[in-house]
Amino acid sequence: MSPAASYDIDVVVTRGSAVESVHHVSAAIVADDALIGYARNPELVTYWRSCAKPFQLIPFMTTGHVDELGWGADEIALACASHGGEPEHVAIAERMLSDLGLEEGDLACGAAEPLSQRGQRLLRESGGRTTRLHNNCSGKHAAMLACAQTAGWPTAGYDHLDHPVQQAIVRTIETWSGTSRSQIMIARDGCGVPVFGISLEAMARAFARFAAAMARGDEVPARIGSSMICNPFLVGGTDRFDTVVMTEAPGILCKIGAEGVHSAAIISDGIGIALKVEDGASRAQYPALLALLQHLGALPDPLPQRLAEIARKPVRDTRHEVVGEIVVRAMI
Repeated sequence: MSPAASYDIDVVVTRGSAVESVHHVSAAIVADDALIGYARNPELVTYWRSCAKPFQLIPFMTTGHVDELGWGADEIALACASHGGEPEHVAIAERMLSDLGLEEGDLACGAAEPLSQRGQRLLRESGGRTTRLHNNCSGKHAAMLACAQTAGWPTAGYDHLDHPVQQAIVRTIETWSGTSRSQIMIARDGCGVPVFGISLEAMARAFARFAAAMARGDEVPARIGSSMICNPFLVGGTDRFDTVVMTEAPGILCKIGAEGVHSAAIISDGIGIALKVEDGASRAQYPALLALLQHLGALPDPLPQRLAEIARKPVRDTRHEVVGEIVVRAMI
């Protein structure tokens, strides 16, 4: 077997001709359960954050109850989303709760400002208040409530680690990432449910396995993945990175996480990617992921304008004049 390729995908921020800041990026690229590429430390253990959402949905999808509720691609995509809190997202989350005979107050996530600028603007112009439905994880929480209710488990406490919903999710993370329970760090995510700490290689392995399962036509991964890829707006929102990538390169499954974590899969090649910006800066994770996807031949050449603007993002002053850029250091 060929040795794994090594990449330098650190992201630099320039001002004039000088490098003003550097963001160090670790990454893992996996195919057929083998590490085929890496940057810095692929064994770095960090929290998977919202990148885990497709896997957190799997226990519910395997029950078949999603069809009994009449849920389709929209609900599945929103359950995997870090959505922008726009009216379209809120309406689907509200409908999911209504289908269960539940309401906003049953969500364990807190109220949160919309993540997209459009969502913030529309909420402000409407004079509305921020609710739990605007939380970018409201779809995930609605699906967890559905998993509990349809299984006959209590809906109260569904966010606690000892609840059957969360225990089923832990087993799913073990299976797909190839990480034993004793090696998984568990803490609480920003939305209140358990979050899982595993290595970047394990994250990439899970996405590689997911891509291979989609390519084989395995029902649950295929439904989840196709729902996300075919509804990129629901996964992110207006001008959100995952939405832009999956719109411009439909063969990629892309999922953002907080604190500079990102995971992606190249479906046709069965490749999984996971990266972590070590200082957690989101401004660095986007060009870093694009650089890897581009190097792996997964993006159009030349890059579409919206992706090109992310790959080399201008730094502007308060007069909106370009004074530098955010860009990946030359890859090796």
